[in-house]
Amino acid sequence: MNRSAPVDDINENDLVVHAPKTSAAGVKAVMVALDRGFSQAGVSRTVRSMLRVNQRNGVDCPGCAWPESITGARKPAEFCENGAKALAEENTTRTADPAWWGSHSIEELSGKTEYWLGNQGRITEPMAIREGETHYSPISWADAFATIGEHINATTPDRCVFYTSGRTANETAFMYQLFARSLGTNNLPDCSNMCHESSGTAMNPTIGIGKGTVSLEDFDHAELIFVVGQNPGTNHPRMLSALADARRKGAKVVAVNPLPEAGLLNFKDPQSLRGAIGNGDTIADEFLQIKVGGDLALFQAFGHLLLQEEERVPGSVVDRAFVDAQTDGFAEYAAARAELDWDATEEATGLSRMEISAIAGMLAKSKGTIICWALGLTQQPHSVNTLREIVNLLLLQGNFGKPGAGACPVRGHSNVQGDRTMGIWEKPSEKLLAAIDAEFGIESPRAHGYDSTETVEAFEENDVDVFVSMGGNFSLACSDTEALEAGMRRAGLTVHISTKPNRSHVVHGKTSIILPTLGRTDRDDKHPGGPQFVSVEDSMSVVHTSQGRLAPISRHLLAEPVIVARMAQAVFGPNHAVDWKAMAEDYDVVRDHISRVLPGFEDFNARVRGRNGFVLPNPPRDTRTFATDIGKGRFTVSPLEYLTPPPGHLVLQTMRSHDQYNTTFYGLDDRYRGISGGRRVILVHPEDLAELGVKDRDLVDVVSTFGGTERRANRFRLVAYPTARGCAAAYFPEANALVHRGLVARESNTPGYKAMMVRFLPHTREPGSTFDERL
Repeated sequence: MNRSAPVDDINENDLVVHAPKTSAAGVKAVMVALDRGFSQAGVSRTVRSMLRVNQRNGVDCPGCAWPESITGARKPAEFCENGAKALAEENTTRTADPAWWGSHSIEELSGKTEYWLGNQGRITEPMAIREGETHYSPISWADAFATIGEHINATTPDRCVFYTSGRTANETAFMYQLFARSLGTNNLPDCSNMCHESSGTAMNPTIGIGKGTVSLEDFDHAELIFVVGQNPGTNHPRMLSALADARRKGAKVVAVNPLPEAGLLNFKDPQSLRGAIGNGDTIADEFLQIKVGGDLALFQAFGHLLLQEEERVPGSVVDRAFVDAQTDGFAEYAAARAELDWDATEEATGLSRMEISAIAGMLAKSKGTIICWALGLTQQPHSVNTLREIVNLLLLQGNFGKPGAGACPVRGHSNVQGDRTMGIWEKPSEKLLAAIDAEFGIESPRAHGYDSTETVEAFEENDVDVFVSMGGNFSLACSDTEALEAGMRRAGLTVHISTKPNRSHVVHGKTSIILPTLGRTDRDDKHPGGPQFVSVEDSMSVVHTSQGRLAPISRHLLAEPVIVARMAQAVFGPNHAVDWKAMAEDYDVVRDHISRVLPGFEDFNARVRGRNGFVLPNPPRDTRTFATDIGKGRFTVSPLEYLTPPPGHLVLQTMRSHDQYNTTFYGLDDRYRGISGGRRVILVHPEDLAELGVKDRDLVDVVSTFGGTERRANRFRLVAYPTARGCAAAYFPEANALVHRGLVARESNTPGYKAMMVRFLPHTREPGSTFDERL
């Protein structure tokens, strides 16, 4: 069914660099979106999916988790350019059928990039490869599940790992964690471990919840909005509409980022006359170009200055009634912030005292502040302390439980937040486990399992016999890529529940099985009771339905809940305490179970069918209360800490291209940054290039240093770019090989993708090394 020719592979010599853009979206975004859709899926499938995406009773976008309004009307096009690209990838009529797999050996596929692999099309039938074989070949569903059951039953639960991608729907996630716990393991790593784990780790002990405390409607009432360590123009483009609307209603927006991203400067909404043919909307009133890792110092300085202003004009800044009644630890916090080392603060942030003081003045005057952040704050050794410092500022001014105020960690993948709500976590609470056991009559394990970083270590120690991946691309998403892939190849069985080929299929275990599944936009109607829908939770705790309507590309695909149920039946047999068959046949059964296990989901089936679904409880937002162990919001004190590179090194952060989402590459045009045709680039300030004795477009090998060890990635092109001084940026996942698995955020164990200390060497290919050249 290959109706479109697959793309050619990347030729890094085709790299083209232009000046960065100063605005995002516009008519160009519409044209790119339509072109990608039409070329991949044809006009009919593209138009039908676009008309339903993010609409009420439609399909939730398989891209980001930014919410839709639950009070106002939806726009006719309730999606962004990258959402349209995600739809095109899923709706493609290209197919990786058995003939395709038969014509490409593992040796050949190992030399292909992720860009090439992902553009080959949808997988149409279950495929398998066994030790000694050179190609994947078809396997029946029955034999695939029987093989999985045999491998799992031949080992112990602690040697089985069940990974989850953020795109998994609520019903699937609940069944998946139930399967793992019925087996006897909490080895449930997920993509949250690599992204916002630091947010939950910081927020749960301080405000009693690991989620954001604002609604989309709060943006209409805010006086001041911070966008920190985040590039909404590429990763959550619909957020730009909310920011533009907020500014029109009087809010000020402060962007804090090492890179001057187009989406933080100007937004041309293609659905408005101003955006289509006008000058668009300014987004950031102020831009602080901070050094990578300097945010902790910045927010400590803000706290110091706010307390100084409160001392000068008592009652003008600190919400004393709120602080005295609802928080603990203020006195210790105030004492710690009473003095500030301005020399160290300026060194840490790369900002002047005047710049910081000006923004602190805006904070002091604001009666409603929202602080938004993403991965720029969560992937450094001191990330958890940085986020605690943000909580301190919000508590100080009483910015919880009132309109236009609160914490806003902006989640990435659609339903990554829902997965955690459903119990996908390696460190479950006793309350959750007890509720599961009471509902199903099983005995869940209490010992903590592996997170994603610990799974990498387990692979290296040969402690994984069976690895099951519900979506995602674990090989490329994790740190220490080369060591991880070697470990994956030693595992007894790898199972991938996937829609398209990816790198993890190539670095397979001794036996590997690929189970092709329905996508978010596919019709799920192979059930006794007719078509089924699933549910998702967006970045602001709204749970709503999602139902695909397009004809699946192959009659052999199974829905994810059905795949989980049949794996469980193959492992446990027909007499298990859990009725897996009933859940697979009717997802209402799954939701009924969820309603009795998870607080906030009472009467799930009725409420999710409402016009806008329903909003989960959120004590800081709903009642200005905090479900911490002390029943109050908690101020904390952290020491000043920032990233200091050794002589001759820069601090390297990873970033996403405008033509990608996580490990999925839609194309090779990072349009807003002016980079196209290649991905192995490192953006460096021109003055840093000169200091290091290298030049723009030099071809270099990159060496990272951590804990006395080194990692190396070959053949990167240096590009002069207006980054913060002392810092550099490279694309994820090409730079992941440089991240030692021990470089993590303390407490959350999130990989340090924004904290690599790197130096450059003239490019030379190492004898016998093909890994870096392939990427």
